Amino acid sequence: MKKLTPKRKKVTRKHKAAPVNKKSVRAEKSLIGLKTLLVPIDFSDNSKKALRYAIPFAQQFNATLILMYVVEPTIYPSDFGFGQVGFPNVEKELQDKAAEEMKELIATMVPSTVKAFSVVDSGIPFVEITSYAQKENIDLIIVATHGTTGVEHILFGSTAEKIIRKSPCPVLVVRAEEHDFIDERV
Repeated sequence: MKKLTPKRKKVTRKHKAAPVNKKSVRAEKSLIGLKTLLVPIDFSDNSKKALRYAIPFAQQFNATLILMYVVEPTIYPSDFGFGQVGFPNVEKELQDKAAEEMKELIATMVPSTVKAFSVVDSGIPFVEITSYAQKENIDLIIVATHGTTGVEHILFGSTAEKIIRKSPCPVLVVRAEEHDFIDERV
């Protein structure tokens, strides 16, 4: 005797977009959690462009914006056989001047709705920036590149490139000449 089995209908499902509710939209926005953003500043137009990129990120994620300037040690060779000689007073003056310029930069470029402050340190820029990012648990570094090539790049390297290599967190590199995705009014 033949066993009768019911025939099954082939079920095809069409993919439909899930209904959007406000709860799921909020959940999607929280998939990336940026709390602190670090923007190295050297007062060039390129570093100010990186700051313009950082502002919408800070606004969207309600993140704190930290602007950092690093004063490179002022060392001059000595003619008396004592080795290199540093001038701490010059360094202190440069730090004080940078701190004032950072305050001015925040006042003029960063909206009052964004929590922002500045840090002025002394040392080798990429070392101090990556150390600070590690110590302060920075979520994202937004850095400008000057696009140096040739002999200048070989001799000095790129601070942005060194930050990318040594960074303890993701790095967004803003190139000098590129297709912008931010509104120029920012």
